Amino acid sequence: MERRRKKTRQAILAAFQELLARKRYENIIVQDIIEAADVGRSTFYTHFETKDLLLRAMCEDMFSHVLEDVTDEGSHDFSRDRDNPATIISHMLYHMQDQQKNIRSLLTCESRDIFLRYFREKLGETLRARGDALLREHRLPEDFLIHHITGSFMLMVEWWMQGGCRQSPKEMTEMYAALITPIFRKMNNA
Repeated sequence: MERRRKKTRQAILAAFQELLARKRYENIIVQDIIEAADVGRSTFYTHFETKDLLLRAMCEDMFSHVLEDVTDEGSHDFSRDRDNPATIISHMLYHMQDQQKNIRSLLTCESRDIFLRYFREKLGETLRARGDALLREHRLPEDFLIHHITGSFMLMVEWWMQGGCRQSPKEMTEMYAALITPIFRKMNNA
């Protein structure tokens, strides 16, 4: 993507995130985003056909960041163990914690189903791209396992967000692993 287009896209996404911090998703209109990003209407629509697609892009950016080559980010460094499922989960949770106000807003708005659908879709893609041997070697169908894992992960995130992210991403990763790991042990040993 050329530099100017990328910069404009980032400005629109940043404006959208700022608006999410102040307003509920369903109360944000495209004109609000256009004004906050200081772009023209046609420029906005060149990048995003709808506000829902802008939300999808925000989710995609978060997940693509977790999947790309990982470097030390200061607050967290997952560059040494990037294919470990616990590392991927923890990395996502750090970014969700950084965006907790936006995510909490999306989880409580009328359009929460749109966010959850994109979230589940991107999480499933992440699992397929980085899924460890447990998925491939399990007796149950991979799509069933992914559905179960993404569903429980989304519910965990929702619980965590509603509680104000009191636990650290590391603690949440440990809790989630304690919940999921026994399922794989029992099913593979049966």
